[in-house]
Amino acid sequence: MRHRRLASCIAVALAAAASGTLAQERPADLTELPPVPTDFTPEKTAWGDWDFTATYQIEYFNAGRVLFQRPKEYGNRVWVTDEEFARRLAAAERSDAAYSPEGQGINYPGSQGLTEWMRTSPFGHRTSLLVSPADGQLPALTPEGERLFRAGRSGWVPGQEYDWVTDFDTWDRCITRGFPTSMFPNRYNNGIRVWQAPGYIVIQNEMLGLRVIPIGDTPAWPGAVEQWMGHSRAHWQGKTLIIETANIKSGDAVTHDPNKRSAAPVIVTMIGGAPFNTIPMSAKTRVTERLTMTGPNTLTHELTYDDPETFTAPWTTRIEWIRDDGYQFYEYACHEGNHAIRGYISSSRAKRRAMHQCCAYSNTCSSSNSRRSHSSKSIGTRAPTG
Repeated sequence: MRHRRLASCIAVALAAAASGTLAQERPADLTELPPVPTDFTPEKTAWGDWDFTATYQIEYFNAGRVLFQRPKEYGNRVWVTDEEFARRLAAAERSDAAYSPEGQGINYPGSQGLTEWMRTSPFGHRTSLLVSPADGQLPALTPEGERLFRAGRSGWVPGQEYDWVTDFDTWDRCITRGFPTSMFPNRYNNGIRVWQAPGYIVIQNEMLGLRVIPIGDTPAWPGAVEQWMGHSRAHWQGKTLIIETANIKSGDAVTHDPNKRSAAPVIVTMIGGAPFNTIPMSAKTRVTERLTMTGPNTLTHELTYDDPETFTAPWTTRIEWIRDDGYQFYEYACHEGNHAIRGYISSSRAKRRAMHQCCAYSNTCSSSNSRRSHSSKSIGTRAPTG
């Protein structure tokens, strides 16, 4: 969860600034994305691997309104202008000033440490998490990808009716957010823990995600073997850990066969993500991640997603993980007490039964309200608000 000591947050941000994170200054050409700096040398583990072990958070992107997809008015700019940054910084100052945990439960207002992060991290100047394609938008879907996206069903599709669990996505059902979705900032619970052991690295998401990844020359899985987070294999390239993932659960959100439904690679609760949670995923999907420590308290995470059956081109993100060992994980008890699925199904059936009885009585039955229109479905994003 987001709650942590204010002093801890500010100390982390100040340490990041002092560590040389700002070696990657914003370039004069605001459309230019410099390479990830590799001048920082992390410590090594007892067995000789670079030591990434820590607790990190990726909450500041949401709090600072740095969206997954770039608002179209920025065009091909990777960076905001000085004037735009001044407005963003002022909003961060207001957000930090509004913080108060008293009497608000888990939904307390404001933020902690956001202003200092924006002042000291180049990521506070970014226009989006997506850096490729150049416009910061998801590439167009293929014709088949578009068809499956438009016809998909989930708890996030307006006007949809519900008859069974296959009318919901995997997150609705508390199974998983899926991969690579789980690696991006969400509306809440944006903690990441990293452990290492000889020959392995383990990445734990605060919410419904755990990856045990072998390092070195390990065999690929047979193509027919899939899992929600895929099969990942890692190797070192200099001081960067490269993780390649295949065998991600393939499928779509159209089928009524629960064994053939997949999680979407981009979802609506990734701020500036894609709507409806119905983007399909093919068996050809491949994901490549590059993890590089850029300071003692900062790690740059790059991710390239390639599914030629769904997207017309690959896409790439670059985000920053902030070390925060004071960040606490609590059990994400999603399934316990999750009555929403049963409630959606029973209420949808009751509504349709009442409509049928009314229509039969008045002899004016119509099927026009039984399904929502697909014509307005798009994977694009809108301008930020607030």
